[in-house]
Amino acid sequence: MTERDLSKGPAPHDDEAVDRERQSRDVHRLETAGGDSFPAGYRVAGLDEATRPDPGAPTASTAQRGATGRKTSTGQAQAVRQRRRTWANRLLGLVGILLFLGIWELLPLLGIVDARYMPPASAAIADLIVKFGDSVFWIAVWDTLRAWAIGMLIAVVAAAILGFIIGSSNFLRKFTNSTIEFLRPVPSVALIPLAVLIFGVGIESALLLIVYASFWQVLIQVLYGVADVDAVAMDTAKSYGLGPLNRIRYVIFPTALPYLMTGVRLAAAVALILAITAQLIIGTPGLGAEIARAQSGGAYTSMYSLVLATGMMGVLINMVTRAVERSVLSWHTSVRSEVK
Repeated sequence: MTERDLSKGPAPHDDEAVDRERQSRDVHRLETAGGDSFPAGYRVAGLDEATRPDPGAPTASTAQRGATGRKTSTGQAQAVRQRRRTWANRLLGLVGILLFLGIWELLPLLGIVDARYMPPASAAIADLIVKFGDSVFWIAVWDTLRAWAIGMLIAVVAAAILGFIIGSSNFLRKFTNSTIEFLRPVPSVALIPLAVLIFGVGIESALLLIVYASFWQVLIQVLYGVADVDAVAMDTAKSYGLGPLNRIRYVIFPTALPYLMTGVRLAAAVALILAITAQLIIGTPGLGAEIARAQSGGAYTSMYSLVLATGMMGVLINMVTRAVERSVLSWHTSVRSEVK
């Protein structure tokens, strides 16, 4: 009696073996067909195609191919793609800047605008390079940064403290809601006459505008962050006997921290805008005052070079705040992929 070749399948009268082979082929056919025709629980089971008796089964298993049907990539490949996307975004940003400068350069050269009032970009950049060796320019930069930093510090500290206090109490949230919604839309430039009457043309007037504008950016974000705290986590903290201060430290603060950092990043840009505006209109010492002085004196090339300097300062401040945000929130899922 010859031994049967197992590669040809089970014996014709082996009903149990025939049923097993039929079920295996049916399952494989459902998987390769795609769609929503899978039996309940099939995807969860994660059957491995490579171990099936069907010779047409693919060599990669379901776990290896992932939910999309493709082979899953390793963490190293993801990191490489992330770096490529980062450099691609930076390259696109650089191309955008060069395109803007190119259009600026062509407008006066083609006679579309009067070159006396809008000199070419190359002239403004050359004048800015010359200003880098001028002590008056760096004094103006220091005055602007000092007003920005002091205003930001006051606004962030005050808004963070009040935000955690108000957000932690339902009564305070309801009690202050109408007041916040009334004061928040008031433009800071509308306070310029009041600032001049109270503080004159000193740095205090600029600080009033900076603090007022930046304060709301941080306060609203902190209130949103406190409201986003999981109620189950709060109840668990209370059941473990954590007091109000410890609940703020271990439950509320970690949840609200991403919102706080977003508010700080937004407030940094707003604070710089208000610092330049106060110097431009009130005459507080800084780059804004230098821009107004150059405009009134007809030194338009110098005026545009100072405008470029304020733009570079804004980009630098944004880069610093983003770096701080990534460092502080390196543990958070919202920035963990960027940190890689």
